[in-house]
Amino acid sequence: MSATSASAPRGLRRSGAALVISQVRYDGLAFLRNRQGRFFTLALPVLFLVLLCSIFGNGTVRVPGGTIKESTYYVPGLVALGVIQASFMTLVISVTAQREAGILKRRRSTPVPAWVLIASRALICVGTAIVNAVVLIVIGAVVYGARVPGRTIPAIIVTIAIGAIAFCALGYALVTVINSADSAQPVLQLIMLPLYFISGIFIPSASIPHWLTDVANVFPVRHLQQALLKAFNPYTTGAGFAWPDLLIIAIWGAAGLVIAVRRFGWAPKAR
Repeated sequence: MSATSASAPRGLRRSGAALVISQVRYDGLAFLRNRQGRFFTLALPVLFLVLLCSIFGNGTVRVPGGTIKESTYYVPGLVALGVIQASFMTLVISVTAQREAGILKRRRSTPVPAWVLIASRALICVGTAIVNAVVLIVIGAVVYGARVPGRTIPAIIVTIAIGAIAFCALGYALVTVINSADSAQPVLQLIMLPLYFISGIFIPSASIPHWLTDVANVFPVRHLQQALLKAFNPYTTGAGFAWPDLLIIAIWGAAGLVIAVRRFGWAPKAR
């Protein structure tokens, strides 16, 4: 193989990386300028943490291995909420609005490959979810005494990354069945609000009827909450990875990716 042909793939990789970095910068600035997106992604989970701890106090709740402070229970659940807000809720609303406004169609007509646009959005989702997790962990520790085992921090990061990528794929899949920008938020609320309550995000799992937790176990919200709870649980042994839960999240993400690849369209549906 000649030196020229051998260096071509490296050049293509560098070009692709540069395109992704440039697109990430653009998408990041667009997110920072979106006040509604910033609130629902970053501020809303913090607001829920304050409200839950203020309304229900900061007593104890039973988890595998013993009891922990309610704040320590709520933090991983609200980190899961932040992941879903960043990579699913906000994505579905914004992508649907951009599609119906013709923005996606115009972007698709540029020389930038489609995978660059999608990869950039996925990276923004992961980064935003990690920032949200750091904010919640710091506030939970400083204000409410929630503690995170240092040995499980890698598990927390990996769980957030897998959850964000999976819900990003599911978001693109859901966009394919939403026909207008006005219907995006009602559809999301109809789907997600019941799942939040039965998955243990707002209510400790011990207080939820077993038949509801059985229903929740079918969906990825519950498994993301459980995977993060295991990493936050001080009684957890080892590195804190909840591999069965992560596998189910990954399967849902793969299913969403298949649907998105087959059905996602760049042109407005309402025209």
